[in-house]
Amino acid sequence: MTNEHRSERDKDQPMVYQIRIKGHLDLRRTDWFEGLTITLEEEGNTLLIGPVIDQAALHGLLKKVRDLGMPLLSVNCVGHESQDNKRATHE
Repeated sequence: MTNEHRSERDKDQPMVYQIRIKGHLDLRRTDWFEGLTITLEEEGNTLLIGPVIDQAALHGLLKKVRDLGMPLLSVNCVGHESQDNKRATHE
């Protein structure tokens, strides 16, 4: 078992999550997921990826998925949002 310690700087950075749902998200609902990158995948699923400030915000996103009636396929934490990532995604 590993014992991970987050630095004080890491604690201030949002975590980046990938949320995959079954089916293609209706473009009229994209504003529900503002701040996330939405990818309609070839196999018919939708991938939402982006920074999530805390667990309450993550649960809010998952509630929106539930409200759409679209099956949730996966939720993966892929790391911290770094300053470099912020610059790359906002240019």
